[in-house]
Formats: sequence, structure tokens, C-alpha cells
Amino acid sequence: MTQTDNRTEGHLQATSTNTPRLRFAPSPTGFLHIGAFRTALFSWLYARHSGGKFILRIEDTDLARTVEGAVEDFVNGLEWLGMDVDEGPVIGGPYGPYYQVQRKALYQQYANQLVEAGRAYHCYCTPERLDEMRKEQIANKLPPRYDRRCRYLTPEERAAHEDAGESWTVRFAMPLEGETVVHDMLHGDMVFKNTDLDDTVILKTNGLAPYHLAHLVDDHLMGITHVLRGEEWISSAPRHVQLYQALGWEPPLFYHVPNVLGKDKKKLSKRRNAPSWSDYKKEGYLPEAVFNFLAMLGWAYDDQTELFTKEELIKAFTLEKVGISSGIYDPDKLLWMNGVYIRKLTLAQLVERTLPFMERPEAEGGLPDSVQRPLDRDYTTRVLALEHERLKTLGEASYVVSFFYEKEIDYGLDILIQKKMDAASTHDALVKTRELLAGLETWEHSVLEARLRELVTTLGIKNGQLFGTIRSAVSGRTATPPLFEMMEVLGRDVCMQRIDKAIAKVA
Repeated sequence: MTQTDNRTEGHLQATSTNTPRLRFAPSPTGFLHIGAFRTALFSWLYARHSGGKFILRIEDTDLARTVEGAVEDFVNGLEWLGMDVDEGPVIGGPYGPYYQVQRKALYQQYANQLVEAGRAYHCYCTPERLDEMRKEQIANKLPPRYDRRCRYLTPEERAAHEDAGESWTVRFAMPLEGETVVHDMLHGDMVFKNTDLDDTVILKTNGLAPYHLAHLVDDHLMGITHVLRGEEWISSAPRHVQLYQALGWEPPLFYHVPNVLGKDKKKLSKRRNAPSWSDYKKEGYLPEAVFNFLAMLGWAYDDQTELFTKEELIKAFTLEKVGISSGIYDPDKLLWMNGVYIRKLTLAQLVERTLPFMERPEAEGGLPDSVQRPLDRDYTTRVLALEHERLKTLGEASYVVSFFYEKEIDYGLDILIQKKMDAASTHDALVKTRELLAGLETWEHSVLEARLRELVTTLGIKNGQLFGTIRSAVSGRTATPPLFEMMEVLGRDVCMQRIDKAIAKVA
């Protein structure tokens, strides 16, 4: 295969006269990981940028491997990410049906047309014969491919197979000489030798078409103008170009976009524990953050801008800026970006979106089941105000704020006793703290801070020693929101009760 680059000229010429129509066409043979939605997002963004249409089509002809619930997962994933669909199986449209199993007659029609034109033929080879053929080819160190046995059957031999009632598939008759040029908008012209390509099956024995014919017929009849798909389909593209030529159809613009790789530079996949959109939803990632993150996997506006609203992405997105280098899926970067988006929420928005995570059952990541639901919204607003700048996901809120809600907290003695202190000095510091707090008329963070800083001087210890002990006593944690604001929200009664227990613990 050779290639040249003339992507920009072809793009401008082809799109100037067409209303863009792009599609997302997943196969329900499994649930998609989050990276698989990236290519769909590119199609959606360009459709919205150009005033075009975004179509959802379900490529479900592989009946044996269809997974129950997969279609609902695709639909819900698009909805969660905020990618609305103009046509599809749920809302319908003028080019339906949008399930391939319901388009079976169309594939048969065009497969028969190719047979009648001499561009395809019936293949009567059994699975057993094909398996033996491949084994022999591998043993002889030859590439495993169909040997075209049925392509050269005489009319009499073909009639004998038909009279015997043998089942058959339809294979496309690839040219035996010359080259096929695939014009790709990202990679330029890619040239393939026809001698390297075999006669692929375009209609199965059950009358359904595999991907090679089915997607091509659907893309043509649905008026798809731009086909964005993973670069792993490059090797199949010359077959598709030849099929378009045999049917007399103009192919769409091809964009074989780079794969999404993990930080280890290997292709992201479910087999390697790539998360799904629903995983991120459960963990409390904001869909707008995931949307932004996915858009940057293989596309860049410039070499420095990373944060975009959906509206900004729609305005800025062009296919010319899709790169040919693989995007790197970095979960740490997504976590950082999600934290940025959480901080952009108003406090009211944060409370509204976090409450469902906190109120779900403990087994699902919510607050301990001992905490009464529904939560007091005013109190929760005060609690989350302290954590707003620190949260990276909504799901982690249940843990980081649980001590605000629990009646009993549990912790080890080690976190009470600070460096260069012992049980006796810790006990003394806590007793003095309790005495001071008991005499306060006002329970406000500014008053708490001023008086406790005075106590540090009186005790002759460091701020970190006293404040670390108090922090652990009232929260059971070593890391919390600012101590004095936290104590104000917890309230006098809770703080005094917890300090009493801490005094008993070090007695």
C-alpha cells in the first residue's frame, strides 16, 4: 500500500455541494467502552458544526453474537454524553428502518444484482472445506484467503450444486489485476494491489449481509456523505471502493481516524478493562467533562487549549484538525478535567447533582445506610461548600463527607498522636481544648481559629500538632476541609462529643 496526502483540497471540493450526513453504526455484539464513543463524537460534532444530520444505525446482522441490552446501552450512552440523534431506531426517520436485520431484502437485492452483472458469484464451499483450505495455506506459509474455487465453476458444475440443494454464500469477485485507490481525507490516496485482496463474502447463507456489503448499501441509501471509522478498517477499504464501483455508486468521504490508545500505547479495549460510559456515570464523572475529554483524543484546536464547552466545540470543530496520530487515553487527565468542571458548577448545581450519589445505598457507593434519607438540603449545602474545591468526582463525596453525617466515627489512636507528642501530651492538649471550647459563646470559624491559635501558644506546641489532633478527633481523618470551617458546620454538640471520646481514647 502506498499513499499521498491531498486531504484539504478533496474535503473542500466534496463538502461544498453536499449537506453533511454522518452516522454512528455500532454492532450490538457487546457494550462499547468509552473510547469507542470518541469516533461517534467526531461525527456528531461535525454534523452540528456544518448544519448536517447525525444518524444512529444498528448493525445487528451478526445474530449469533448479539448481546441483550447493547442497543439500549448505545442509546443511553449517547443521551448521557449529550449527543442528540436526528434519525435512528428510537425516533425513526425518512431512511429507515435503522436496524440492519430489517433491511435483509435490500442486501439480497443488491447481492443478486452483482451476481447477475458478473461481479459476484455463489460459493458452495462448506465451512469444513474452508477450514481445511486455511490450515493447508498456513502450513505452506501462505496468507489464509479464499482460493476462488467457486469463482471458476462451469455453468454445469454450478447447476449441479443448485440441483443438489446445497447452501451457498455470495462472494464479491475482486479484480485479479491492477490497483485500487482509496481516497482518505486524513491519509491521502492509499494504493492497494488487487492481487493482495481475496473475494470476500457479501451475503451469508441466512440471507443477511456481513459488514462489507450491508454498511455500504445502507450508507448509500441513507445518503451518508462522511464515513468516520477506526483506522483498523483501512485494510478493508479497497474492497468497499470496488463494491461502490461495481454498483455504480459514488462513495462517501472516508476518514479513517486514529485509534485510542491507553497510556501503555496499546489499543484501548474492553478486554483490557477500558471503562464504559456507564462506569463513569456511576463514579460521578460529569458528562460534559467526559465529552470535552473525548473530543481531545485525536483532535486539537491548537497546541494549548484543552477546555471547551459543548457550544465552543461545535463552533471550533473541523475534520481537518483530526490528526493521524493515535489519541492517548489518560484517566488521570480525565480525573483532573472532571475536577475542573466540578469547580465550575455553582454550589446549588453541585448539591443538586451530588445528592443522588450520597443518597444511594451504601453498597452502591452512597453514605452509610445508618444515615437517614433524604438528607437535609441546607446542611448538605454547607457541607459541600467546604468540599467544592477538592472534589474530583461526585461519587467520592459520599466518603469524603461521611463524617459530617455519621453518629459514630471510628479511627486508630495513631492519627490522634502527632509527631513529637505522646499519649500524655495529646490527652492534655485535648482536655485544654475542650475547656476552651466549652466556654465559647459564639461557634463561628473565625472565633474558633483565633482562640485555638492562642491555645497553641499557651501549650507551647506547634499549630500542626494541636490542629492535627483536633482534626482527627472531630472527623476521624487526617485530611479534611479547613479545620475551623469544618468545626463550625459540624456544630458545637458534635465536636464536643467527639473530643470527649478522643480524650477517653488517649487516657
